[in-house]
Amino acid sequence: MKKLAILQSSYIPWKGYFDLINMVDEFVFFDTAQYTKNDWRNRNVIKTKQGSKWLTIPCAQKSLEQSILETKITDPRWARKHWQTLSQNYSKSKFFGEYKAIFEVFYLGCDFLDLSTINFSLIKIANEILGIDTKLTWSHEYEILDGKTEKLISICEQAGADVYLSGPSAKHYFDMGLAEEKGIQVEWMDYSGYPEYRQLHEPFEHGVTILDLIFNEGPNATQYMKSFGYND
Repeated sequence: MKKLAILQSSYIPWKGYFDLINMVDEFVFFDTAQYTKNDWRNRNVIKTKQGSKWLTIPCAQKSLEQSILETKITDPRWARKHWQTLSQNYSKSKFFGEYKAIFEVFYLGCDFLDLSTINFSLIKIANEILGIDTKLTWSHEYEILDGKTEKLISICEQAGADVYLSGPSAKHYFDMGLAEEKGIQVEWMDYSGYPEYRQLHEPFEHGVTILDLIFNEGPNATQYMKSFGYND
C-alpha cells in the first residue's frame, strides 16, 4: 500500500507539515497551485522576547492566477535579513550552535530567485536533520486535471498510490465519492494533541516554524512529533 500526500510548499513550515511528510511514501509539492499572497507559502512565525514575529520573503504577484512555481523574489537581501533575525532570537536556545552552520550556509549563500526552490531547499534540510527520507516530487511532474478533487486523485493514480493522506482543511470540498470510485482510500491528518517542548519565551505556541523545535530540542525534536511515535 503506497501512501501519498499533496500540499503546497511553505516557508520553513511547522512540525505538523513534517509529520505529514513523514507519514507518507511520497510527498508531492503542489506548486502548480495558485500563489496566495501573505500566506504560509512565503512566511512563517518565530518566537521572540516581544512575542511572535513573522518572517516574510518578499515576493511579486503579477496576477491572481500566478502559481507558486511562477512566484519570484523581489529583494535578494531577504535571506541575510532572515538569518540575522533567526540568530538574534535563537542564539541562546540549547541546540542553536549545533545547527547554526547548516542554516547559515544556506541563508548567507542563497541566490535562488524563485519561492518554490527556496521552500524545497529548506524543507529538504529540515528533513535530513529530522531523519525523514520520504520521496519528494513536484506536481508539475504529473498531468494536472481540472477540478479540486479530480486533480488530487489523478496525481494519486499516476503515482501508483493506494492511500491519500490529506490535511483536515480539505474536508469541506473533497469529493469522497470520487475517491471511492477510483479505489483511493482517504485518510485525514489530525494535528491535535501535540505535547509542549521547551521554548525560550512564554507563552507556548505550537504553530511556529520547525526551526523553533530544532533549535530548542535538537536530536530530541522527533520526540515531540506524531509521526515518530511520541508518548502522548
